[in-house]
Amino acid sequence: MNSRISMILAGVLLIGALIAGYWGLVLSRAPEPVAAPVVSAVNPAAIVEDQTRQPVVVLVHDAPAFVPLTAADLTIEKLHTAPVGSLTQLDQAIGRMPQRTLSAGSWLTEDSFNAGGPLARMIRPDERALAVAIDEVSGANGQLNPGDYVDVLLFLRRDESNEEQSAQVVLPAMRLLSVGDQLGLANDGKPAVPPPVTPEERAQAAQRKAAARTVVLAVPEPLLSRLMLAAQAGVLRLAVRSADEQLLSRYWAGDSDSPQKLESANRDLYQFAQLALLGPPKRVAQASGGGERPVRRGVEVIRGAQVTEQTP
Repeated sequence: MNSRISMILAGVLLIGALIAGYWGLVLSRAPEPVAAPVVSAVNPAAIVEDQTRQPVVVLVHDAPAFVPLTAADLTIEKLHTAPVGSLTQLDQAIGRMPQRTLSAGSWLTEDSFNAGGPLARMIRPDERALAVAIDEVSGANGQLNPGDYVDVLLFLRRDESNEEQSAQVVLPAMRLLSVGDQLGLANDGKPAVPPPVTPEERAQAAQRKAAARTVVLAVPEPLLSRLMLAAQAGVLRLAVRSADEQLLSRYWAGDSDSPQKLESANRDLYQFAQLALLGPPKRVAQASGGGERPVRRGVEVIRGAQVTEQTP
């Protein structure tokens, strides 16, 4: 009896040992890796970034002038800051002809398809854009800006051909189109060239403006030759006019005061007959006896600010 009980107990202990060993083996195994959740291929941060960017139409390669653009010539790039006036859809450029050769990587605007350069788009048909040399003194110490109105002053020194030195306004109220390479607004009210965007570009533009040695004036066509004569005759200075005169506002409103400018300039001008745009003095025939004697024309001699006639 005791031997049978002992055998039963031994069998129970063996089974328990087997169970314990199996359980220990299961626990000692490394856990199976858990499958990672599927992540979308689009990064949420990239989605937010794309929403802040703006589309811009850009040339893929060089585009010659007067050749219609195709879809193969263009692409869309997304920029943090879109240039002013840039096109945003391919349909806005496909089939249109640029008016000048454009290089690859250039972003397109309406100006890319308009004839004429920036200066030509800043003046009216009765105006001309003419450059004038300046320095730190004649250019108002570098404080000139496109859109300012200036009076052009002429200083004539006393010399053999000029009996008395003089200073006078030869061109009143001329509009500044550019200072150095800084241009103002075109006739459509938009910048003639894209303004600098980054702080570095703005700093470089300010340095170039301060070092500018030329300005471009919008000169009424009848006064064009006067400015050329004045530039060769003496020293020019630019006197800035007050913004309270609202000259620029009246210009954008369509007012034209060229005739008044010409009349005023002619009235105030002195000691420089050539600049007054007047013809040579007329000689009156004197009657002698019963008939008129023919007028003998002399040779007009111009010495500086004096006009004389010499009879051969």
